[in-house]
Amino acid sequence: MKQLFALSAIGRDRPGIVADLAELIYECDCNLEDSRMTILGSEFAVLLLLSSADADVERRLGAGCKRLEWEKRLTVFFRPLEGDLPAQPVAPHGTTMECVVSGVDKAGIVARVARTLASERVNITDLHARSRPEPESGTPIYTLRMRIVVPREVDRRLLRARLEQVAAELRVDLTLEERPE
Repeated sequence: MKQLFALSAIGRDRPGIVADLAELIYECDCNLEDSRMTILGSEFAVLLLLSSADADVERRLGAGCKRLEWEKRLTVFFRPLEGDLPAQPVAPHGTTMECVVSGVDKAGIVARVARTLASERVNITDLHARSRPEPESGTPIYTLRMRIVVPREVDRRLLRARLEQVAAELRVDLTLEERPE
């Protein structure tokens, strides 16, 4: 029977981290089903979805993760997941949209926008945030870019109004546009 696992790892960025993780997956007779990898500051972070039919895979993954932590100085965590992968990708139950917020960096931007979305049962499926100095003044400008799925029963005009109210209170710009899935 096929088992699913989520595996996350973080460590100082360097060439070879992806190769180290890919070799672990191969050595444990796992299949890489899905992945997200990025560099955050000086750290490399990864989230992987693995599958395996090997009955001993959990023990082997555990030993391999400990080896990577010791030898490669990665912090690695994995856990088994319940259920199977869907035969077809699950279509979101709603409208896929992109929400972009930008303005002078200040505490609470992500918290306020995410809470507003959560209160409307909007699912954030992808999020990228970054603070960069403005070229002329050096003022830190924060940009939050999210892909969201708005349930069909949610009034998009009301959602937009609530998000625009939060943006006005934070003194940031906000755009909300429908995106193809």
